[in-house]
Amino acid sequence: MPIIAPSLLASNFLRLQDECDMLNASEADWYHLDVMDGRFVPNISFGLPVIAKLREASQKPFDVHLMIEEPGKYAADFKLAGADHLTVHYEACPHLHRNIQQIKNLGMKAGVAINPHTPVQVLQDVLADLDIVLIMTVNPGFGGQDFIPHSLVKIQALRQRIDQLKLNTIIEVDGGITEANAPVVVQAGAHALVTGTTIFKAADPIQVIHRLKQV
Repeated sequence: MPIIAPSLLASNFLRLQDECDMLNASEADWYHLDVMDGRFVPNISFGLPVIAKLREASQKPFDVHLMIEEPGKYAADFKLAGADHLTVHYEACPHLHRNIQQIKNLGMKAGVAINPHTPVQVLQDVLADLDIVLIMTVNPGFGGQDFIPHSLVKIQALRQRIDQLKLNTIIEVDGGITEANAPVVVQAGAHALVTGTTIFKAADPIQVIHRLKQV
């Protein structure tokens, strides 16, 4: 069964306590928290104070995705706010190995995300150091976009390499994931599915999460 990581970006910000209660009661595995700075991506979402408050209301690991420039400046602060996993973007990190080691030294699982135009091969030299690779299947910055079909080729290539090297690296997929395409994404090799709109805009989010877990 895949790991299900609902993206709080699509939640009702006026009812965050209720949203946390729903996720706590569901089969969701992680909370996925998208942090955007308006520089690396053309949008601004939420940051440290909101994550720290969510931590008080949640019972599951926090999967924090930094869509920001210079993420190394803030890694320790996100640990203090409650992050269990911290994912930075390959495209934002000229000294990526240093960023990965920083995250691990802080006691978090280390992830690296890649944008749709970035080939998975760029991670070859750090793959063994990673707990998570996040493949973006939409252009980062906004929820509700359509899945980019070519992403399946990238997922397959990465899964093949991880299996060849006998690594435990989790392939996480984020962007345009629906009940309709989740089976092919998992079949391609994904371990974890990030989905926002599909869950939070549903009439019965707990049932949607249940069905996604069965994929």
